[in-house]
Amino acid sequence: MSATSEPLVLGIETSCDETGVGIVRGHTLLADAVASSVDEHARFGGVVPEVASRAHLEAMVPTVQRACETAGVALHDVDAIAVTAGPGLAGALLVGVASAKALALSLGKPLYGVNHLAAHVAVDQLEHGALPDPCLALLVSGGHSSLLRVDDVTERVTPLGSTIDDAAGEAFDKVARLLGLPFPGGPHIDRAARDGSSVYVDFPRGLTSRRDLERHRFDFSFSGLKTAVARWVEAREAAGEPVPVADVAASFQEAVCDVLTRKAIDAAAAEGIDDILIGGGVAANSRLRVLAEERAAQKGIRVRVPRPGLCTDNGAMVAALGAEMVARGRAPSALDLPADSSMSVELVQA
Repeated sequence: MSATSEPLVLGIETSCDETGVGIVRGHTLLADAVASSVDEHARFGGVVPEVASRAHLEAMVPTVQRACETAGVALHDVDAIAVTAGPGLAGALLVGVASAKALALSLGKPLYGVNHLAAHVAVDQLEHGALPDPCLALLVSGGHSSLLRVDDVTERVTPLGSTIDDAAGEAFDKVARLLGLPFPGGPHIDRAARDGSSVYVDFPRGLTSRRDLERHRFDFSFSGLKTAVARWVEAREAAGEPVPVADVAASFQEAVCDVLTRKAIDAAAAEGIDDILIGGGVAANSRLRVLAEERAAQKGIRVRVPRPGLCTDNGAMVAALGAEMVARGRAPSALDLPADSSMSVELVQA
């Protein structure tokens, strides 16, 4: 790589059920190849770690080849390899980390083991350019609901709040199952909610009472909401009455999006930050996007949300963070870097 050219980085993501390989040059996306094993998990109603790991093993080589073909580059052309080192499913992470090590060693390229959550922040640069410093990130997915202060996505990410039980995406999956909707639940609830009333049922907003805000001002809890939906549906069925799926979906979705956006706006105001970035799989939810824009505009805060395809897990986000690491002169990771299933977001690089 010359002193003036932008880094060409290949990123590998295997933290859950999607094998993602992305290739970026600087802030330009060249390829985003994804092989999902979601259909293999659907009959279990959730992700099975062993199934995910096996799927990653089978998909890795063809997904890398597809990404290179799409980008029009050869493996030896890349300047660096980036990989999700954590957090995530231990076995799934190991497949990605081992694959990245093999590539880096065989090609003689530097290796960057990066944090999955920080990568969800960095991917927005592929669509909207350089991140504001600082910015507030609201990351919502099946495994995470987090509020982060981001001063430098390559090394200074500070957690402000997180989920204390079910993550938002997990709650979507569980409520979808209650309503007889397919897995994964997020897209199906979003679709059903379009024909329902968001005020049909006044479901609880977790950790929003005055007492809760004293200890958990920026934390999230969706377990109670999930239970409230279950009890409401069970009572309706026990009475022999039909469950209005669209109305329940809309009311549940509104409760989740209300809490997420309310706390994000509060955190941005408290930190004196004018830019909010929303990432993670739940960021693809249409109601979350609209409500965030409306509430942020009232406070003079800007909102950035990547297109839905970049919100879910993908290799492009890992490559984006890796490219930023290279561009800012961060030292590469050691070849013996571990896969850390509980990697803290404060540790951006392994």
